[in-house]
Amino acid sequence: MSESDSKGKAMDLLHQLEDILESDPLIDELGFIHPSQFSLLNEEAGISSNVSEDAIHQSADRIATSEGCSKQENICFWNRDHKLGISTHVLLPLYRAAKHAFMTTFKQYKMCDSQSDKVGISLPASAFYDHLESILLRHSRSLLLLSCDFMTAWNCRKLVVSKKKQVSMFIDELLLSELVLSYSPKSEQAWNHRRWVIKSISTNCSNFKEILGKESELVEKIAEVLYELKKSRPWAALHVADNCCFHYRRRLLLKIMEDRSCVEESVSCGHNAYIVQALKDELDWNETLIKRYVGREG
Repeated sequence: MSESDSKGKAMDLLHQLEDILESDPLIDELGFIHPSQFSLLNEEAGISSNVSEDAIHQSADRIATSEGCSKQENICFWNRDHKLGISTHVLLPLYRAAKHAFMTTFKQYKMCDSQSDKVGISLPASAFYDHLESILLRHSRSLLLLSCDFMTAWNCRKLVVSKKKQVSMFIDELLLSELVLSYSPKSEQAWNHRRWVIKSISTNCSNFKEILGKESELVEKIAEVLYELKKSRPWAALHVADNCCFHYRRRLLLKIMEDRSCVEESVSCGHNAYIVQALKDELDWNETLIKRYVGREG
């Protein structure tokens, strides 16, 4: 396959991804999936492997296929119930295509922006400028989902959104940061962007105090519990027979889950990701202790 063919297929993948993101704005969870796992996802979702490609693409809950993807299932993207899976097989070419598309458009945008400052913007030029902004937001979103700490893309979105000053666009930025945090809860750039958005809409959003209050309360509770889990771990590791200590840790984890269920509709994906990570860390740590202290599994 020639280099031009490879780039063309990568751009096709990027267009597929961006079409999925446009058609399902409520996607709240993103994951990168090994090609061998798509068949399992299909079985769990009750999707027949005999469904035609046309039917798949016309379905609201769909799987996107491409010639360059998994040979077994020929699948690159999985989208159902507002969850999005991307095949690990296409991450590198997809990232390169997204970066190239973003940087090319961003260069055009800066040139147009510079010229408009000098001569003003006519009606046709203004329409082209708006079109560039739309394409720029589209490409930067794809790029950030593939490389969440790409600072130039975050800053570009700040530039465009701050010029528009539309509350709906700021809300879209909150949704994007939540989606990024669903798979990368420690992304510093995503959290910084989220703080910038919240600060920007603090005087324009009618229910801002309510949203902020609920999220702040949850973050505080989670932080306290996670601190207690961290503080009690060294003691528990040295005193595996101390049932009281492990009971206390179990109660802390249950407390996190209870707090999550009470305010699940108002919390961000980033908060939920921290909860999932805490549970995973606890399981991994318990496995380590079991292997270290054979015969003390209880």
